[in-house]
Amino acid sequence: MSDASTTGTDAANDARRRTTDNATGLRHAGDSMARLLAFAAVGWSALQLWVASPLPELFGVLVLNETKVRSLHLAFAVLLAFLAYPARRGASGPPPRIDLVLAVLAALSAAYLSVFYDSVSAHTGDPTGLEIAVAACGLALLLEATRRVLGLPMVVMALVLLGYVFFGERMPELIAHKGASFGRTMSHMWLTTEGVFGVALGVSAGLIFLFVLFGALLETAGAGSYFIRSAVALLGHMRGGPAKAAVVASAATGLISGSSITNVVTTGPLTIPLIKRVGYPAEKAAAIECAASVNGQVMPPVMGAAAFLMVEYVGVPYVQVLKHALISAMVSYLGLLYIVHLEAVKADLRGLPRQRSRRWHRAMASFALGFLGIALVLTVVSVIGSLVHAALPQLSFLVMALLLLAAYVVLLRMSLPHAGEVSPADAPITALPPFGPTLRSGMHFLLPVGALVWNLVVEQLAPTRAAFWATLFLAFIVLTQRPLLAWFRGEHGIGDASRRGLQDLIDGLAAGARNMVAVAIATATAGIIVGTVTLTGVGLVMTELVTALSGGNIIVMLALVALICLVLGMGLPTTANYIVVSSLMAPVIVAIGAQNGLFVPLIAAHLFVFYFGLMADITPPVGLASYAAASIAIANPIRTGIIAFRYSMRMALLPFMFVLNPKLLLIGVDGLGHTFITLASATLAGFAFISVNQGWLLVRSTGTERLAMLLAVFMLFNPGMFMDPLSPPYTQLTGTAAEQAIVEAPADTRMRVLFAGTTLEGDAVERGILLPLGKPAATATRRLADNGIGTVISEAGFTVTRVEFGSQAAKLGVEAGFRVIAVEVPGNRIAREWMFLPALMLIAWVLRRQRLRYAPAPA
Repeated sequence: MSDASTTGTDAANDARRRTTDNATGLRHAGDSMARLLAFAAVGWSALQLWVASPLPELFGVLVLNETKVRSLHLAFAVLLAFLAYPARRGASGPPPRIDLVLAVLAALSAAYLSVFYDSVSAHTGDPTGLEIAVAACGLALLLEATRRVLGLPMVVMALVLLGYVFFGERMPELIAHKGASFGRTMSHMWLTTEGVFGVALGVSAGLIFLFVLFGALLETAGAGSYFIRSAVALLGHMRGGPAKAAVVASAATGLISGSSITNVVTTGPLTIPLIKRVGYPAEKAAAIECAASVNGQVMPPVMGAAAFLMVEYVGVPYVQVLKHALISAMVSYLGLLYIVHLEAVKADLRGLPRQRSRRWHRAMASFALGFLGIALVLTVVSVIGSLVHAALPQLSFLVMALLLLAAYVVLLRMSLPHAGEVSPADAPITALPPFGPTLRSGMHFLLPVGALVWNLVVEQLAPTRAAFWATLFLAFIVLTQRPLLAWFRGEHGIGDASRRGLQDLIDGLAAGARNMVAVAIATATAGIIVGTVTLTGVGLVMTELVTALSGGNIIVMLALVALICLVLGMGLPTTANYIVVSSLMAPVIVAIGAQNGLFVPLIAAHLFVFYFGLMADITPPVGLASYAAASIAIANPIRTGIIAFRYSMRMALLPFMFVLNPKLLLIGVDGLGHTFITLASATLAGFAFISVNQGWLLVRSTGTERLAMLLAVFMLFNPGMFMDPLSPPYTQLTGTAAEQAIVEAPADTRMRVLFAGTTLEGDAVERGILLPLGKPAATATRRLADNGIGTVISEAGFTVTRVEFGSQAAKLGVEAGFRVIAVEVPGNRIAREWMFLPALMLIAWVLRRQRLRYAPAPA
């Protein structure tokens, strides 16, 4: 890169860091405190990288179990929280002595479980007075850290639930429980892995930290500005092009971002003024960025860190979570691009002017060398990786590492001629950047992303180890790109460039830890909510409450759950949001659906509550992402939130549809053709719904046309809604026929199984679930046993003798003593997909009507 470009990138990174700090309330301390904070942050990142690496097992040094890692993870988080976040927002200067004392006390309380792990484990359930005091101190300081970092809403929720634990006997009869003593509550919340140090904090300490660090290093390397300018170069000349570029840039940022607000304050300062400049009103500019940033949280592979939590909560492989989220992400982003286009058409907005007129063949050549070059890089990485893995399975990792290093050097050298043609990263964009040079100026940033995907899909490494190697490769790029560029230019300041590269790496490690403070605090505090559920059984109460209010109607039940998720998610960051709503509401959907004949896959229930929890980031009056975007656009935050909610309505409809039709999550979809039809129909349905919502297709739609399009939407999203009443989709099998169906079911399928029995609470239930079946087996009992269910066969049928802890069956509510009363297999009838034909005819009818109005009148 040229000096101007490099200086501009540094200035842009500093500006975005200041914007993020202001938005999140970070303290502006003096130099000495800043160095202390940086030292602690780098130490935290180093610890996490050490734990994720193979070195502890290799050398037998500092081998920490999961509980100790969680304890040290939270210790660093609360230490940085008290030092970096003032008690009152906006305060500057070094932290007062009381904050230093609180920081040390909080860190010691959090680290207690790691330091005295053997002692605490020796008398689990019978804590000493000192342990109860440490737990009480740690819990109080955690709530104060939460108030500073995340604000009051989550603290109030935690305090309400703690009050519910202590005063359960005094609650109304519907939600009453026997209560718990102070000592038992403190022990449960702080000294076990059922509360603060539970699964959520474990995922934060493992996967989430590495992916957030990966994103911080990408940003430090300059990839953030590269993604934004590449998106503008690709789409900026179109109608509403800068707004479309903002959507694509937010999608790219969403790949690695763990927060809607972080996404807004990272990309917003550059994209929102650009959107306003081509004619969008301030509120719409802010709403577009807000909707795009929230959509980033449904974008694989990170999904606001929810993907990693779903792996633990649902019990499916990480790659499966990404597969299930694919259609949702695609419909969300393509739909938002369509919304932006319709707004531009309605207002007759144009794109950015080109810097120079270009002939069509030059434009095509630039496109081929740029955009197709990116596709070629990712394709070559995938293909070569697969070939190497097949030819040299034992050495494939080493060979691919060497090939990636060589590709990095080549791509960095190729970017050198184009670095001078790219404007500094913080310069306002007033004309269309040159497409080819812009894209080719940073193609080496794609290699760590390709390495991550290759490690997950081809090498099939554990997500933690895959993220570690990708992060290590990215750290190498951050460290070496400056000196290598100086060497390629023939400059003499290679030593200075090396020192700047080292400083970049330190800044990236510190930024990653700084970005993790909010996530770690949120997951720890969310552990209080999860601990309350396990200690009091309030989850069953929520099921009874929603059942009573909905009267057993599935749609009303889903609407109530969606409303509760919106309320619970207000004011919470993405990760904490998902933990809260999934702990309380996901089991409700599965349980009530099972009671009313709707077999809801567990992943569908979790994605449903996740989507509506995310909608709380937009929805007034507490939509934090809307406030952040409005502050950048100098717009009304309530009006921004209303418009952003309207832009995101497809995200409110889609969860209802994939609960009713799991094929939208690629569940029960077999073969390439079926997958393509499902993807195409879902995308078309999303576009049709947006046309209904916007009241515009080719021209303004009439009421009749909107009703016809809405009918087509439901036909495309859920054809079973129309086909199932005509012909039952499933046939029930019992006895020997049911056994045979289980044996003959294809590998890795989900079978509809009906259970009946009495729960541990003494309630008689009949429950239908979609039970995942793995590899085929010789007998039905063997196949069920391989999937965590021990059974015996008698005259009464299958009887469950055991359910493996943590298995899909356990998560779906199957208990020992239940009987398998029937299985359901697809019936012989015409495929639901035939309903797509009348839907296409309705859309074609609307298009024809509008084309007649759109065409100019004859002379």
